[in-house]
Amino acid sequence: SSGPGGQNVNKVSTRVTLRFDVDSSHALSPAQRRQIRAKLATRINKEGILQVTSQRTSSQEMNRSLALKRFAELLSEALRKRTPRIPTGVTHAVKVKQKAEKIKLAELKKLRSKKILDDE
Repeated sequence: SSGPGGQNVNKVSTRVTLRFDVDSSHALSPAQRRQIRAKLATRINKEGILQVTSQRTSSQEMNRSLALKRFAELLSEALRKRTPRIPTGVTHAVKVKQKAEKIKLAELKKLRSKKILDDE
């Protein structure tokens, strides 16, 4: 285990790996399983097992609680219902501003043109 702990790091294994079989879990509905598989695809292996590892502290008990906490966060985030984004249109004020800018640029280009009209 990396991190603080001095020589204790070399003697004691404090790393914790939590494994959860998503496919055969009776606590989840088929729809929830599909949703978790889609959202956490990079964390789930070919056998359908979700792994969460913690080796942050030199205490195995602390690592166990950190792994459980991270596991709960991952599942709640994956199962959270997201409201669909409603696309909005361009507001009237923006359209007016765009039109004014377009007219201004057209006038500027007109002034740059080489046509010189003589009124003689």
